[in-house]
Amino acid sequence: MPHDAPQHAPNPLVPTLAMRERLRDDYRRHRDPIAELRLFWRAQSLRQLVHLLPGQTILELGSGDGTFTAQLAALTCGENPITAVTFLNAAPTGAAPPGVESLLARGLPGPLAGRRFDCVVALHLLDATNSAWLLQQVHDLLEPGGQVVFYESNPWNPVLKLRRLFGRVIGSEDPRSLLSRPQLYELVSEIGFIRVFAVYNDFVYAPLTRRMAWLLRNLSIILENTPGARRLAGSILLQAQKPPRTVPRARRSLAEHESLWGAVSVVIPCHNEEMNVEPLVAGLRVLFGAYLYEIIPVDDNSRDGTAEVLRRLAAEDPRVRPVFRTPPNGVGRALADGYRAATGRWVLSMDCDFQHLLPQLRDLFDAAAAGADVVVGSRFLRHSVLLNYPVQKIVANRGFHTIARVLLWRSFRDLTNNLKLMRAEVVRDLCPIEPGFAANAETGLQPLLLGYSVSEVPMAWINRTPDMGTSSFRLAKMGGGYWRVLRRLWQWSVLGTGPYRALGERAARK
Repeated sequence: MPHDAPQHAPNPLVPTLAMRERLRDDYRRHRDPIAELRLFWRAQSLRQLVHLLPGQTILELGSGDGTFTAQLAALTCGENPITAVTFLNAAPTGAAPPGVESLLARGLPGPLAGRRFDCVVALHLLDATNSAWLLQQVHDLLEPGGQVVFYESNPWNPVLKLRRLFGRVIGSEDPRSLLSRPQLYELVSEIGFIRVFAVYNDFVYAPLTRRMAWLLRNLSIILENTPGARRLAGSILLQAQKPPRTVPRARRSLAEHESLWGAVSVVIPCHNEEMNVEPLVAGLRVLFGAYLYEIIPVDDNSRDGTAEVLRRLAAEDPRVRPVFRTPPNGVGRALADGYRAATGRWVLSMDCDFQHLLPQLRDLFDAAAAGADVVVGSRFLRHSVLLNYPVQKIVANRGFHTIARVLLWRSFRDLTNNLKLMRAEVVRDLCPIEPGFAANAETGLQPLLLGYSVSEVPMAWINRTPDMGTSSFRLAKMGGGYWRVLRRLWQWSVLGTGPYRALGERAARK
């Protein structure tokens, strides 16, 4: 039950917050056909975008009827204390979920005075009349390095425009003053936030029916990343960080499954990854040190200081066992060399720029502990987050997987990325022959055809930022390899011939 802490005189800007809360909850209750599912998506997005670690605190502003609060509490499993603040006079009744503190506020900071949080989240709360004041309050309420995630209505949404026009005709105008994406970006930057990320999000909105919304979820992912079309999205996702840019990670181990302790070999292809490899190795050691049997960075003939960094890391920790390749280069060749060097009971393969995804690896280990032979971090599950991603890659990926499902007569969503956790026996049964990025298709599809259990878990995939270097993947150059893999797999699965003939012997042995 929310409690109303002693506060100063009400702020005249707070009624606008209450109005926004009320309109949002009314719309969700009466007009949104997939309200519960949408809130789950957003709670999952928050968890993945912020890369929450246990113990980090969340402040939800404008919690309203508490529906989103309940989704957050369920997804964080009680590991993250949540403070839910409503500005409505009529606060929700009933007991709050475990780990949730509910407050009724008539001003800010009000009952939050003197407190700081690791993350602040709000849904459809920023209004042109009070956004500068509210964002300044949010900035003050954040811990140094803390993050804010806001979902706001997009004023360019054509359905919203028609509804507002109709409302003016019948004398029922929308009282909200919405901010455009450029306005949000400029305002947040002026307040002093850094790493500002404002993207159009969500094409699944009324008047779509619940069934249509479910079917069009994949189309929404494409439209969200398509220049021009994305301006018509239903929402704007705003993420930003309070300085400083670099914040020490909490030294809390996420290695919770005893069955995996000391069992995991991590294979990391590295080509000119001087900036990324050290923070990645450090993060693995802190968060999953108990799982690590060895870390195998494979230097694929880098021209920068990658090799020197790897030698230093190996001198500091005997579990770091680098492999230094000789030409020719190739991600597939580097993966194959790393797999041959791996001696753990499980093998985790990942790219060198995945340091921001490390907290999400918990989901892979959970699935492995539950019995899966192979676990893949997927970009295209219903609850994955895919932002700022080239639409050409999305279309190519979806086209490839659609045809692959038909030709191979299997059900899967996204098996062609290099974030995979596999039992050692699965790795030994693979037949990787592709020299380039198409090896990721081999390592994803071959275990499926061999009869191993393959589980996919949702991940947040955000295209590389400048501080992460640049990817060497080129769609036009590498695409042919993926189709070559698919043709060879079909040839083997249907005719038992071709370069993957060795899979037949391994399938029979299994």
